[in-house]
Amino acid sequence: MLTRLGFMTLLTIAALLPVPAVAQDAATTNMDILRQKVKADKKLLVAENLQLTDAEGTKFWPVYEAYQKDLQAINQRLLAAITSYADAYNKGPVANDTAKKLLDEATAIEDAEVQLKKSTTPKVMAVLPATKAVRYIQMENKIRAAIRYELAANIPLVE
Repeated sequence: MLTRLGFMTLLTIAALLPVPAVAQDAATTNMDILRQKVKADKKLLVAENLQLTDAEGTKFWPVYEAYQKDLQAINQRLLAAITSYADAYNKGPVANDTAKKLLDEATAIEDAEVQLKKSTTPKVMAVLPATKAVRYIQMENKIRAAIRYELAANIPLVE
């Protein structure tokens, strides 16, 4: 699973990267394809690890899809914050007011992710046996932690 998780992390991070303005049409198409692949691979990874019965799957997959949709909105906010930081960082020392705005947005994004997890956990617990529900939440946590680790490793500290 570690190799597959590493692969998923790289694909997810690649899907979050901004698309350059040059060759926008081809790049956008490629990013759309990559995003769809990441989505499919993640769902496959979840399915393989949960081994749901048909009855469980019927109840779980709509909850999963709703969570992924909401998580994508958070990912878009994260991408925008990273892009804003990169723009500010590349211009030289980051001004205090810009740093504060970026910190406020980063904290708001983390809060949104926690709130989403809090609202989704009872829904998952309602449709799956506890062991499978916990396993799913663990998988989501590990994937998010791997993404955060990669982002932290690649985003320089404010100067």
